[in-house]
This record gives sequence, C-alpha cells and structure tokens, in this order.
Amino acid sequence: MATSVNKNIRIIYMGTPDFAVAPLKLLIENGYNVVAVVTVPDKPAGRGQKLQQSAVKIYAQTQNLPVLQPQKLRDEEFLNELRSYNAELFIVVAFRMLPEVVWKMPSNGTFNLHASLLPQYRGAAPINWAVINGEKITGVTTFFINNEIDMGKIIFSEKVEINHNDNAGTLHDRLMTTGAALVIKTVDAIARKNVEIQQQSECEDIKPAPKIFKEMCKINWSQSAEEIYNFIRGLSPYPTAWCEFANSEKQNISAKIYSATYENIEHNLPFGTIKSDGKSFLKIACNGGFVNVTDIHLSGKKRLLIREFLTGFRDLENYLIK
Repeated sequence: MATSVNKNIRIIYMGTPDFAVAPLKLLIENGYNVVAVVTVPDKPAGRGQKLQQSAVKIYAQTQNLPVLQPQKLRDEEFLNELRSYNAELFIVVAFRMLPEVVWKMPSNGTFNLHASLLPQYRGAAPINWAVINGEKITGVTTFFINNEIDMGKIIFSEKVEINHNDNAGTLHDRLMTTGAALVIKTVDAIARKNVEIQQQSECEDIKPAPKIFKEMCKINWSQSAEEIYNFIRGLSPYPTAWCEFANSEKQNISAKIYSATYENIEHNLPFGTIKSDGKSFLKIACNGGFVNVTDIHLSGKKRLLIREFLTGFRDLENYLIK
C-alpha cells in the first residue's frame, strides 16, 4: 500500500526564467508547502533601463510568497534569512550554481531540474545544443546537487522526442511541461522517503551544452544544408542565428534568421550565393545544397516572413551572404 504524500514538507524554490515558473505553479496548485522563493535581483533592461523582475518573482508575488533576491549567495545576511525558514527541501530550476553552504542546508537535500537526459548536455544551454546537434530524443532529469555542475546523483528522468520541425522554443515549452510534472514526482518520492538515486554514467561520447554567445551564432555556410538548418532552429527564437549581407560596395547588413527549410542539391556555386525570384523565395548556397530562408530580421528593420521581406529588398543580385 502506497504511503500518503506529506505535502507539508517545507520547500524553498529557486529559479529565474519562464521555464522555472511552470514547476513552481504546479507545486502551488497541488498544495505543496512552498515557504519562500529565491530569484535574481531586479535588473535594468530596455531603452528606458527600467528595473525588470524575473518571471519567477512575478509569479511568486501573485501567490503572496516571500521573495529573496540576494546579490551574493554566500552573504551572511542572506544565509541567515534562508535558515530562518527551516526549509526541509530546496528545489532549483534554471537558477545559479549554489555554494555548498546553501545546497547542504535542508535536511532532505537540494535537487535540480535539468533540461536534458543527463549525463548528456550538462551546462547552460541544453535545449539549444540538442537541436543544433540534430538529436531525435532529449528529456528532463532531476538530480541531487553536489559540488560539480550537473553531475549529481540522478533521481528521475523522462524522455521527450525532438520533432524534425521543432526549434528551441517549441522544444522548451514541451520540456517545461514535462519537467514540471517530474518535479512533482520527485518531491512526492522525497516526501515519502522513497528515493532510489543512481550515479551518472561517464562515457567518451558525452556532449556538453555550454552557454551560447552572439559570436557563436554566426552561420557557417560551408556546413551542410541540414547542419545549418539544425543550427538555425536550435537558436530560434533566442539567441538567433545570424549572418551578414555584403554588397559590392563593402557594406554589411546583419540579418537574424529565425526559420528556414533546406534542400540537398549538388551545385558549383560559392557558399553564400543568393538565389531568389524576388517574390516568393530566397535560398542560400551551402555545402551540398541550399538553405531556404522563411523568416528574417534585418538589423534596424522589422522581422518579416520572406515574401514580405522580398517586396522591400530588391537588389539581391548585388549581395553575397557572409
């Protein structure tokens, strides 16, 4: 006979972006005892530099949850405040690396939700890299935090398929939903004292998921059409793959590409050559094929579907893609 779940276990939840809101919301809706939330400090953003609150803080305030926003996680005042809640369990979703003095604090430990099937894709951008690398399967994993990033003992994992037309955004949303349910399953098991953890396996083909910077997002047109297609969708809608339109006068225009299709066709064109009818399609030569751009955003202009873009960009024959 299954033991009942102790929903009174005192939980402190730590997270920042939208991905972290769904598990917190599910915990609250299911009556779990979240006693406080920890998130990043408000940051100035946009042209007006107005202070922007994290998605987790915005949701937590709607539930009248205490919100802690430490500048430094080792600050003694913050640590004392954290201890004052007498939490039995910390849950971390898309937050920061915690110092040992924090993650060792609760009696039931601290677990993290990670958006991959660990040990694959440890790091800051697992969703992006799984799509960029053309994976067919990814998932979510809960694990107990230790001193090494994403290397703690695994509690549960759940597989999620990656469809051929998924981008990082659509996959993010499915993993968010699956991950929220996995957090509930994990809390239930911990509350029942019914957790079987397993060490992460180590093998030679583990793929990392490092943080992605703008300079890493530039498209390399010497890659294959499929590789570029995966690169574009793996970075869409954020941080977005980009390239430069260069004309004979050496003027460069930066362009973000949000979506594309591809075709494998042998050709002798230089990589980056543009082919277009000026009305309905724009395709760019790459290694062994073409990438058909369908959604583009020129610097300083509006984001447009390709038909709209072509009505206002007439001199394509004078440009090469870099």
